[in-house]
Amino acid sequence: MEQDFYATLEVDRSASAAEIKKAYRKLAMKYHPDRNPGDKEAEDKFKAAAEAYEVLCDTEKRQIYDQYGAEGLRSSGFRGGPGNFEDIFSSFGDVFSDLFGFGGGGRRDHNAPMQGADLRYDLTISFMDAVHGCEQEVEITKRDTCWTCEGSGVRPGYKPETCGMCHGSGQITRSQGFFRVATPCPECRGQGQVIKEPCTDCNGGGLVRKTKTVSLRIPGGVDTGARMRLRGEGEGGRRGGPAGDLYVVIHVEPHDFFERDGERIFCEIPLSMTQAALGCTLDIPTAHGNTSFTFPKGVQSGQSFTLSGQGAPSLRSKNNGDMIISVKVVTPTKLTKKQVELLEEFSAIEDAKESDSGFFTRLFKKAE
Repeated sequence: MEQDFYATLEVDRSASAAEIKKAYRKLAMKYHPDRNPGDKEAEDKFKAAAEAYEVLCDTEKRQIYDQYGAEGLRSSGFRGGPGNFEDIFSSFGDVFSDLFGFGGGGRRDHNAPMQGADLRYDLTISFMDAVHGCEQEVEITKRDTCWTCEGSGVRPGYKPETCGMCHGSGQITRSQGFFRVATPCPECRGQGQVIKEPCTDCNGGGLVRKTKTVSLRIPGGVDTGARMRLRGEGEGGRRGGPAGDLYVVIHVEPHDFFERDGERIFCEIPLSMTQAALGCTLDIPTAHGNTSFTFPKGVQSGQSFTLSGQGAPSLRSKNNGDMIISVKVVTPTKLTKKQVELLEEFSAIEDAKESDSGFFTRLFKKAE
């Protein structure tokens, strides 16, 4: 029974050329012999899809097939599809180049300029430098363009020669069973050219190791993980290509007193029992200097207050965030005789005042 090419590719008879190619790519990927070793049924389906695609991707063959069927194709001299896998890969190199990375592709331009690699530098700064911003100088050791040969790797006055092994393609193609596999040429290392007279300064590499001092202006408000990009400060380019970029990744040291979450800064302020009970005014240290703050009477441990504008600046708006201060009431552990007497007197007054309405009195009454 003659196969229906449209049914084989699972497309409608009105399918466009792009839809036919897409359908064939899908089936070729599914039934490819490399993915189905030893599977005769998959092999047959792979060949059938290739035969159908060879007809339907050709406008003239498709017209004949649509009018007269497979018999019309045979009468017109069509030989019935690629005979083996080598023929399939040769016929549809563009499709298999997209799928598997070989065949049908153009050659690389091995003389094209090459951009240098990007570099990363991890920089640790203090908490205050992160809040206020700072200027830093860092030393970067990198491979820079060799200006003797301008990054070509060739001794001045000479030129690279076409590789005799790969004939300039940079690849060696070998047959392995059903496939043709392209690998980088070992003679020229995939470059397509060999340097017979290398530059004496860079030994043919086109790059030389250099140490450079780079100045950084770090804006206030950066935090751990912030990344700065310095264009052109990465590794040097080759054959006239531009340099790569330098990425500086910021790490902020912890502070002994302050903690930070984004633009907000947090700290804990210890108060004595009398300060908490009577209220007090203190100079509170902030990231921007001391500021006076009055705590109300009866402040409790864990209670927090906001100091507007005393946090870290925003990188976007440059407005400062807030500072959140949390109270910690400190209970004394060592008391003088006088302090003990005063506290006992206070306790007696407190017991008399709250004997009928105290917490424990109410609790015991509920339990009865």
